[in-house]
Amino acid sequence: MSNIVSNPRSRPSLRGALLGAVAILAIGGAVIENPGLSPTQALAATNVAPAGPGSFADVVDRVKGAVVSVKVKMSEDPASAEGDMPSFPPGSPMEKFFRQFHDQQGPFGENTPGMRPNRAPRTQMAQGSGFFISADGYIVTNNHVVDHATEVTVTTTDGKTIAAKVIGTDPKTDLALLKASEGSNYPFVTFAGQAPRVGDWVIAVGNPFGLGGTVTAGIVSARGRDIGSGPYDDYLQIDAPVNHGNSGGPTFNNQGEVVGVNTAIFSPSGGSVGIGFAIASDVVQSVVQSLKDNGTVARGWLGVEIQPVSQDIADSLNAKTTSGALVARDQPDSPAIAAGIKAGDIITAVNGEAVADPKELARKIASLGPKKHVDLAILRDGSAQTIGLTLGTLPGEKEAKAETPAPAKGGQTELAKLGLTLEAARGGRDGVVVADVDPNGVAAQKGLQAGDIILDAGGKPVARASDISAAFDAAKADGRKAVLLRVKSGESFRFVALSTQSAT
Repeated sequence: MSNIVSNPRSRPSLRGALLGAVAILAIGGAVIENPGLSPTQALAATNVAPAGPGSFADVVDRVKGAVVSVKVKMSEDPASAEGDMPSFPPGSPMEKFFRQFHDQQGPFGENTPGMRPNRAPRTQMAQGSGFFISADGYIVTNNHVVDHATEVTVTTTDGKTIAAKVIGTDPKTDLALLKASEGSNYPFVTFAGQAPRVGDWVIAVGNPFGLGGTVTAGIVSARGRDIGSGPYDDYLQIDAPVNHGNSGGPTFNNQGEVVGVNTAIFSPSGGSVGIGFAIASDVVQSVVQSLKDNGTVARGWLGVEIQPVSQDIADSLNAKTTSGALVARDQPDSPAIAAGIKAGDIITAVNGEAVADPKELARKIASLGPKKHVDLAILRDGSAQTIGLTLGTLPGEKEAKAETPAPAKGGQTELAKLGLTLEAARGGRDGVVVADVDPNGVAAQKGLQAGDIILDAGGKPVARASDISAAFDAAKADGRKAVLLRVKSGESFRFVALSTQSAT
């Protein structure tokens, strides 16, 4: 099964068979079959230029001196059950990938599953790639390359090894900024002022498998990829081959400008299959500047829980499109609640720039930074309006603890055609509790589960099942296709739209 994986730092301690793939790049133009024309004349007759440059050598000569190998020492905790593995979320593709090596018995009997020996702490080595962005020695790489590092060195293309220190890291975008501890006047590269288009040539330079400076080429296959690695995913997808050890290396356009930082691959085997992901250069520039100035990244905070606008939700709110981000809940003491943003509002634009979906809204707000004034275009009850506010600072991530209420017994009220059994909330709580859900019903198909609490129906608070029935009756009378329910599941809030036809 194919997996999207973070392109990990290459580890010499991992012994596995490397499957080498030879990529043949055919560069040329179409030739019209015409016995009266030579191939060159036929090409000229089509007025079609060759598909790409005849060679990338000139570009590589200009940029290769700025690309470095990043080597990291890490101290291993002998008490850790995962001492031979980098830190990845449990069950993630990368955790599974490394576990297959972790659980294999090595040539000297080490790492036998279930029989981990007691041993003293030892130093592990890892390596990746990076590149100079200034003459005074600032270097960009991935966070996962230097995560938990006790010592970092970089090796230049001429073989010189230099100590480096970590200036700052940003796990949310998997970026890190280093600085060479000595010397100056390093060769460096610059970021592109314009994002590449799908189909543009790109060149990846890095240190795959610890082999040293290696160059591969391909095209941009897609832009704006969300691979589920973080809240601000905005990746270029490229088909230039990248492998383990390429992490943190640059992706160049054919002018020698950096358009991305190689970070992840999609692979069934851990090696390149021609689908790689690079952090877009505009994201990199913003994060790197914050790390350089402050050592951390301060992001703007609006203070809302948001979700996509489905067609059913759009119908229930009289919205003409499904673009934007639906506010499911205002967080307490947030800029949003102070400005009057409410659950059920659809945020459609930030400072005049349209918002396509919740991911784009999150990226825009975060990138603006704290204490910035923004004008949000919203849709409320079918009417457009603008709300101005000042963004706060994104607080530390909080652990959400789900508390599913037990359904109370007795007094059941059924909305059988929706597949719902509802009860009044007990203990002074707001809303109506979902006591049971027909697994074949419409409500189950929309994701409602026993224990969920319905707080609002059709924009009005509910305290009993009859309030929900009344909301459906009112929607039918108004000619609406759906009723919007605001639902609390554990500690999260969301909207669910149920068709009025289902309750007929």
